Amino acid sequence: MSGLLPGDPADAVGGVATPRAQCVLAPNPSPMTLDGTNTWLLSEPGSDLAAVIDPGPLDETHLRRIVDTAEQQGKRIALTLLTHGHADHAEGAARFAELTGTPVRALDPALRLGEEGLHGGQRLDVGGLDLRVVATPGHTSDSLTFHLPADGAILTGDTVLGRGTTMVAHPDGRLGDYLDSLRRLHTMASEYGVRTVLPGHGPVLADALGAVDYYLAHRAARLAQVETAVEAGCRTAAEVVARVYADVDPALWPAAELSVRAQLTYLEDRGLI
Repeated sequence: MSGLLPGDPADAVGGVATPRAQCVLAPNPSPMTLDGTNTWLLSEPGSDLAAVIDPGPLDETHLRRIVDTAEQQGKRIALTLLTHGHADHAEGAARFAELTGTPVRALDPALRLGEEGLHGGQRLDVGGLDLRVVATPGHTSDSLTFHLPADGAILTGDTVLGRGTTMVAHPDGRLGDYLDSLRRLHTMASEYGVRTVLPGHGPVLADALGAVDYYLAHRAARLAQVETAVEAGCRTAAEVVARVYADVDPALWPAAELSVRAQLTYLEDRGLI
């Protein structure tokens, strides 16, 4: 049963997730992207305007399906937002902007189309939809989470996934930043009414606090394993991966090596190894 899994994941990916959020699943499944990229279509009930978070890959059929989904509901897409710059989330943004005539707003200036960017602490209004920007660096330096207070939901990009755990994309991503971001999300879930995670990949999670608790525990356990591996004589990230991630699909080892490099840097910076 899904309730036994961290975060209480939904049984399927895609479709209406909350009163204000609908997932249009991109056709790019892989070991890294899980079922594919979750493109999120957001709109206040009764409004004729919508925002899109992460148009996804440069796939014309997918991009047009996002537009069609909005139009079928009588809505016009007015704003495009990016959680971060990885291609599976952002590659299609420029073409999507052409299709919709929208600006593209992101933390990284290189990803923006238009004069306005994004930063933590901002509040956005799209046709009455209240959306708040939370800085959550770590997976990448430009990673953002979007808080949808009316639905008690957070749109986490790759910071929290619907299944499994995410990598820290060393050297751009930093583990210390990532742990701080998870703690920030933990506070939102424990003290500010966040219940639901709308992730960048995988199913919706109904138990945000449980998901973040799991992520924090997983990171602590991995750090301990990396320390043990170094003490046992592992000298390179590849050697640590072979020891610590022996039970993980080897197709994911390149991503695991990035996370291990981030972990080693974190431990070295603190004089722990």
